[in-house]
Amino acid sequence: MTTRRTETTDPRATLRGGLPDRYLTPEDLVTMFSLPSVETVYAWRRKRIGPPGFRVGKHLRYDPATVRAWVNEQQSALEDAA
Repeated sequence: MTTRRTETTDPRATLRGGLPDRYLTPEDLVTMFSLPSVETVYAWRRKRIGPPGFRVGKHLRYDPATVRAWVNEQQSALEDAA
């Protein structure tokens, strides 16, 4: 009897570290960080305190890797302050 492997491993999953294959929207950030509204994301952008985003036409997008780096930077700052 032949054993068939049912689980396929996507080698890109390791590189992504669980991040999506697409750019994130402001709504995605609201969901990820449990923010009160999309206006919070836009306020972060105006104040330059949130993760850096970019425009695609009239749409605001975020690179998942950049958002992850921003989160890591925030965590490091908290650890350094403690």
